[in-house]
Amino acid sequence: MDAFLFFLFAAIAVVCGINLVVQTHPISSALSLIGVMGALAVLYLLLGAEFIAAVQVVVYAGAIMVLFVFVIMLLNAGAEQPSNKSRLAHALGLPLLAALLGVLSYLIQRALPHSPRVIFGSFTKGTAREVGRSLFTEYLLPFEVISVLVLIAILGAVVLARKEID
Repeated sequence: MDAFLFFLFAAIAVVCGINLVVQTHPISSALSLIGVMGALAVLYLLLGAEFIAAVQVVVYAGAIMVLFVFVIMLLNAGAEQPSNKSRLAHALGLPLLAALLGVLSYLIQRALPHSPRVIFGSFTKGTAREVGRSLFTEYLLPFEVISVLVLIAILGAVVLARKEID
């Protein structure tokens, strides 16, 4: 049953991810991204990382997506205009992508050592205590660097979105 749910929500994540790229309207793309984030949260739950799943829903599917939609509406972005693609790119795009993915998967499988199979529910380090302990001990510097980068990105967005006063 766990494997069925895993493949179901993995397929939902992949379909929403493809829909994210294919959509021409930015709000539709943002809704597809929420679908990806929700499916990832369920995958985290299946793997036993309850805290990470809750953070995925609250932070990413909630707060970050509200920020994305706010920026899209602030910029008043409309639907994307279709471009004149060459017929050769249209015809060779998907077969070359499939070949690239095949070669990459082969190279990754050859380069990485054989690992044991995943057993659903065997991961026990996804609790709030374990995540907090590792976040504030061995990953403290990357955590602080990312917080500074997010602050810089917010300041940049405010500067870019500010209207010039004449």
